[in-house]
Amino acid sequence: MKRILVFGMMAASLGLAQTPRQLSLEDALRIGKENNRTLRVAELRVDAASAKSGEAHAAMLPTLKFDGSYKRVSDIDPFVLQFPPIVATPIEITPNIPNTYSLRVALQQPLFTGFRLTSNARAAEQLAEASRADRKGSESDLVLGIVNTYWMVYQAIETKKSVDENVDRLTSYESDTRNLMQAGLATRNDLLRIQVQLANAKLSHIDAANDVEVATMNLNNIMGQPVETPIQLTSVPTKEEGTQRDSSSSRDLTDMALKRRPDLLAMQSRVEAARSNVSAAQGSWWPQISLTANYLYARPNPRYLPAKDEFKPTWDAALVMQFDIWNWGTTHYQTEQARSQLQQNEYIFAQMKDNASLEVRRYQLGVERASKRIDVAHEAIQQAEENSRSTNEKYRNGLATSTELLDASLAVLQARTNYSGALVEHEIARARLAKALGH
Repeated sequence: MKRILVFGMMAASLGLAQTPRQLSLEDALRIGKENNRTLRVAELRVDAASAKSGEAHAAMLPTLKFDGSYKRVSDIDPFVLQFPPIVATPIEITPNIPNTYSLRVALQQPLFTGFRLTSNARAAEQLAEASRADRKGSESDLVLGIVNTYWMVYQAIETKKSVDENVDRLTSYESDTRNLMQAGLATRNDLLRIQVQLANAKLSHIDAANDVEVATMNLNNIMGQPVETPIQLTSVPTKEEGTQRDSSSSRDLTDMALKRRPDLLAMQSRVEAARSNVSAAQGSWWPQISLTANYLYARPNPRYLPAKDEFKPTWDAALVMQFDIWNWGTTHYQTEQARSQLQQNEYIFAQMKDNASLEVRRYQLGVERASKRIDVAHEAIQQAEENSRSTNEKYRNGLATSTELLDASLAVLQARTNYSGALVEHEIARARLAKALGH
């Protein structure tokens, strides 16, 4: 009894493990975002860029440093003064102090750096913004990849359904033809022709089943879960969802893309960062002014004379100015490099905006084309099914040939395949347009 119970539990657990997971497109996107390593890398790059920006801002703030030291020096004769015969005992000016101790706290605050520090901080901020936009771009690429793969699985499943229906239909034709042969209304050649077509349909069924499995594995892979995970799609393509937005004018869509696309926002931030780098490079033309202050607690303290082997505190404050009078054109070369990088980024940015406008128009036309294909394909299905029904009736009454019957069946298969393909094309075209617009 125990053995039967164990086997029953194992069988139940195995059945649960093989139960297909209900998966909507929203679920697929959520799982993919959670598991995707590229997004994790992009997020780490954002963290690094944000830390770099914090470092650049910290350079403008005062710094406080502490240092301490101990030093042992060799013994020397003390420095003494003698005034014989007035003073018989020598006067010791600097005693021998072999051990020295020093504790120092130093404060430094840049006051003016030729706008170099502020420019570096702005550049770091812009690069951090570019990293955040890059992260959004990576997410947008992932979303498009998942959407494409999801609907390819849907199309593979729909194609398999159409192929299965075609197999069932041809099997029915084979049975009808056998009956017609007995009644003398069909020939053996008609039966053989249908059997050949049925064999080809069964081969197509094998290919369609394999296509479903491969497409499912690709979807699992892009979502970051085991490729053998069984799934069942729950989302279906709908034409009506995107009709209103797809009808927007090309100019409006282009303006939207220029304001929202992550790649354009990232490049715009890099242009601004390059402009700040030019200002930072020019900062070396200006004098560098800073405020410094020190507090020294030393034994002996060198500012006290005569020196004594005891701790004494002192402090100092200074206003320091540095200016490069001549550095063999280093500042000039650095400025030219920064300007060259700025011009490169500006040209790249302009080219990217032109490409974005072209993409928006191309994908908008793709959505319109796919929408029209859906209407035509849907009408073709109705015509093909009516033609198949009518031809089948005629064939049963001996008024149509087997060739006409098979052609009608093939037309139904092709029409259904075209319809599912048009629906998937419309969904993918909408996803591409959404990505081009920065959604």
